[in-house]
Amino acid sequence: MAELKKIYYIDVGSGEISQSVTSSTWSFKIQADDEEITELRELFNENYSNEWKTFVRAHIPYVEYHHDPQNDRYDSTIQQVYGLIHKLGDDEAKSHIESMNILPIEE
Repeated sequence: MAELKKIYYIDVGSGEISQSVTSSTWSFKIQADDEEITELRELFNENYSNEWKTFVRAHIPYVEYHHDPQNDRYDSTIQQVYGLIHKLGDDEAKSHIESMNILPIEE
């Protein structure tokens, strides 16, 4: 039996996931089941951890951005976040994410 999908409101910048349209500002509206929301929450948590690692790295002047694995992990995780929101989002969310050109090109 398929799980019931619920509507969630997502703010990528803060990593917030809410079921209340008025509780805070949000950028994307998605429909997801509990498993999909857990996956999104784990990606946000991983991204938060990566942000701290890149913050620490930013204070080491001799390490260049493009030679920094923490930034690569952050970039990969944020791409996964947007990919999942694109998969679960409404038409407006999908259109906005596509306009950002952040997702890998499918061949």
